[in-house]
Amino acid sequence: METSEPLQRKNVLVTGGAGFIGSHLCDSLIGTCNVICLDNLISGNIENVNHLLHLPNFEFIRHDLSQPTDLEVFPELKKFKLPYHGLQEIYHLACPTSHYEKHAHQLDTALANSHGTKNVLDLAVKYHSKVMLASSSAVYGEPEPGEQVLLAENNYGRVNQLGERGCYDEGKRFAETLVKIYREEYKIDARIARIFQTYGPRMSLEDNRLIPRLISRAITNQPLVVYGEPNLRTSLCYIADIIEGIGKFMQSELAGPVNLGSDQPETYQKVADLVKELTDTSSVISFESESPYIAHRGMPDIKLAKDKLGWFPVVPLKEGLELTIANMRGSRVVKMTDIKL
Repeated sequence: METSEPLQRKNVLVTGGAGFIGSHLCDSLIGTCNVICLDNLISGNIENVNHLLHLPNFEFIRHDLSQPTDLEVFPELKKFKLPYHGLQEIYHLACPTSHYEKHAHQLDTALANSHGTKNVLDLAVKYHSKVMLASSSAVYGEPEPGEQVLLAENNYGRVNQLGERGCYDEGKRFAETLVKIYREEYKIDARIARIFQTYGPRMSLEDNRLIPRLISRAITNQPLVVYGEPNLRTSLCYIADIIEGIGKFMQSELAGPVNLGSDQPETYQKVADLVKELTDTSSVISFESESPYIAHRGMPDIKLAKDKLGWFPVVPLKEGLELTIANMRGSRVVKMTDIKL
């Protein structure tokens, strides 16, 4: 990969940059930007960005964003001349994920969405940066049983702030509020992207969300457990499509919120059947009672993204699953070879 001198590039900060989506975003930016990848590694993984660490225009900083954040104190970043060259773009993705069991990081999640978002916005004010919050379909809450509506950006949602997922769902809503306030008070270019369920390479084998749970179990011949009814519909968007959407949104004139996700519904039965077929597993598909830690989101209305960004998902589910399965098989082999006997 060819790189130009750091000062010939714009400086970009990706918070949560060692996470699933964040690491793919770093990949997309590294060709033209100086990328500062900031992550406390609660749910991120340094292995996701190992291939970038040797590049002169990439720096990884392990830091808890909910704590005071002054990028200029890190000696690794001196080469980017932040006091003079500034920080042109911030992509704020930092937030613990995987809410499939009693949340081990409730306070971390709440603080990432509150203190962390405020610290990011303060950086945007300081450097006059363009900033994008990676919000979530979680702000819409869960649809009523049997409700089959497309969720447009003007839907205010229905969230239980005291529920098992309140730290994340209500946290994202509060983060959006902070973005709006800073945009109005400080006149910064602050945007909101609402990202729906995304899948692809680099999802953790330990992640118990639908796709990684099914694949992880399939490649180890365990029962393919699905929490919910076979005909329940879900939105699944491949990571490459989401990264393209984020890029188009950041370069547009829109402030958002803008939905980014697949508007093509897939049933749990179809997803499980595809995973079983593509992994050639002997595992049996099992539909079990729903868990309070797993959310069932509605489908996104992506008319705004289509009309204003010219964006819509193009990777078919089968193709995306094939790529994801191949990556997760490789990840499992690596993990097995790490075991010391």
